Amino acid sequence: MAVETFEHHHPVIPATAWVHASAQVIGETTLGQDVSIWPGAVVRGDVNFIRIGDDSNIQDCSVLHTTHRRPEDPNGAPLIIGERVTVGHGVMLHGCTIGNECLIGMGSIVLDRVVIQDHVMMGAGSLVPPGKVLESGYLYVGRPAQKVRALTQAEIAHFAYSAQHYVKLMKKYRERDAMVARDTDHG
Repeated sequence: MAVETFEHHHPVIPATAWVHASAQVIGETTLGQDVSIWPGAVVRGDVNFIRIGDDSNIQDCSVLHTTHRRPEDPNGAPLIIGERVTVGHGVMLHGCTIGNECLIGMGSIVLDRVVIQDHVMMGAGSLVPPGKVLESGYLYVGRPAQKVRALTQAEIAHFAYSAQHYVKLMKKYRERDAMVARDTDHG
């Protein structure tokens, strides 16, 4: 795993979180409890901060970045991800805010200053242009993403299930990593 300090900011990664050996976590980045960062993902908090809430998972080859602070925009656009969020394979998140218990479908792109409220599902390959707000309780699909329909209670319940599934899977990987390290130390 590549965990890098940038300009005196070192990522905060609790002992319960897991970062795959091929993933990169850089700079002003804070992971919550039981967060998992999967193979090839890049979480680059070099020009603004990134926060990922408890039990969230960032799947393979996703790219997370921010917009820098500058005099005309002193806050820039940080990236904030809530709790129990599933970010699918190959997603690009840039300077946006995602609420709790959301699912961001594979290959989606979410741009600066987008706000995704709690309990939102984005279909695979969706694109959310800058500054949009996706309302809680709906499925969004398309390029640009459009509200398609209200989510069912079963779909909303699935968000927590998906997050817990990845927590369990991450723990198996962490156990495997610990066994490999023990075998290496004794071999």
